[in-house]
Amino acid sequence: MGCAGSMEKGVSHEQTQNDTSQKTKYSQDPKQSATNVKNSSSLLPEQILQNDDAASLKEMVMVALYSYVAVKKTQLTFKKGEKFQILDKSGEWWKAKSLSSGKEGLIPYNYLQVEESIDSKDFFFKSINRKDAERYLLAPANNPGAFLIRESETSTGCYSMSVRDLCTDGTDVVKHYKIRRLEDGGFFISSRITFKTLDDLVTYYQKQAYGLCRRLGKACEKPIIEKWDEDDWEIAKETLRMVKRLGAGQFGEVWMAMYNNTTKVAVKTLKPGTMTVAAFLQEANLMKTLQHDRLVRLFAVVTKTAPIYIITEFMSNGSLLDFLKSPPGRKILLPKLIDFAAQIAEGMAYIEKKNYIHRDLRAANILVSKSLLCKIADFGLARVIEDNEYSAKEGAKFPIKWTAPEAINYGSFTIKSDMWSFGILLSELITYGKIPYTGLSNAEVMARLQRGYRMPRPPNCPQSLYSIMTSCWKAKPEERPTFDYMQSVLEDYYTATEGQYQQQP
Repeated sequence: MGCAGSMEKGVSHEQTQNDTSQKTKYSQDPKQSATNVKNSSSLLPEQILQNDDAASLKEMVMVALYSYVAVKKTQLTFKKGEKFQILDKSGEWWKAKSLSSGKEGLIPYNYLQVEESIDSKDFFFKSINRKDAERYLLAPANNPGAFLIRESETSTGCYSMSVRDLCTDGTDVVKHYKIRRLEDGGFFISSRITFKTLDDLVTYYQKQAYGLCRRLGKACEKPIIEKWDEDDWEIAKETLRMVKRLGAGQFGEVWMAMYNNTTKVAVKTLKPGTMTVAAFLQEANLMKTLQHDRLVRLFAVVTKTAPIYIITEFMSNGSLLDFLKSPPGRKILLPKLIDFAAQIAEGMAYIEKKNYIHRDLRAANILVSKSLLCKIADFGLARVIEDNEYSAKEGAKFPIKWTAPEAINYGSFTIKSDMWSFGILLSELITYGKIPYTGLSNAEVMARLQRGYRMPRPPNCPQSLYSIMTSCWKAKPEERPTFDYMQSVLEDYYTATEGQYQQQP
């Protein structure tokens, strides 16, 4: 969405130090150069750990990007910024020696980066795209001026800077700038001023805007990564301390809990008789193989004693349905609602690619993080629920209003019936959580759908969005769009006519 003007204008400079407008050396395309200078300070972990570099492994100093509290005797507790010597890089847990305490133990490899590499900088977000950069920066924890630097999606070896700005109408937007490389290794946004390092570039633009939408403020807040040992699959109930009851549903309760008093998790307790342990474990073992940023991660289970517990990552804003009805959720404007839809479509596109089916896609089964990121929950569980009130289409618990006609009538659940449900979910978004088909009973909805009836356009719903919704409700499942296509449509809903990057002087 465009922005007519920023609240803070760039500072004009007639001339600056290091002005190289007449003699700038631009970097060459790496594909055209046979020279490959190996600089250990800029290599990624995957690059420094190849066989031919193994001898120098123990000479490498790595720094912790996050703090971590050990949950096993074999692990190390450490703080963000602590430095380590790597002793063994086998698997996802590396054996390391702390250079401050001298202790040795296992640490999660993805908490580390080479000391002084760009990967260890607070402002650097390595493998994210433009859309995710906007999502991170527009999170409530950040303010105008918040920024991040990421790898360019289009120019090999270059970077992009994304900056949160405030328009004159009070809306928050994100502006993007290309950071180009010089042949000698320097960097620039405007060719009139260059910098030896990205740190120098950031420091300069934190003091003056000089062509940017505003001065840089604090680095974008990074999401906290909860690390989980994959060996901890079937855990004991005694390792969980229930802290706060978050809600109750048809089949059990949801709690915020602490695992081993160190890791915050969500625990879903299933009422006895909801499903058999064998059926649940079969589905859960498949569910845990599905890992994507838009899917709630399944950490562990408790099945040895009733009731069954499902342990997942904790999402502080709860279900999308509850969030939309809350005071903060009611303030969310259409662009962010569309982004929520795009995020959900992205997660479903992954499920689609894996030839999996959700079966119960609705706002109640989408969770929202502190930074307003959406993740899909409870995928696959509907298949193993044995409650007759749920499994029978006339049952009181069966989600008739979200379910495609072919799934209601013939039990034909496919990714295309999930797409029908996604269209209903869009109506939940635009109405801030209202029940679909307001005023109609389940029986009335079923009867009308058979006659070709479709939900009318909700109030305040743009015609363009309603057209997307109705495409999900085609009578023939094969005529409904794919989630991959839906993701692209929703991500481009506002950006199709915008320039990709801000122009520089």
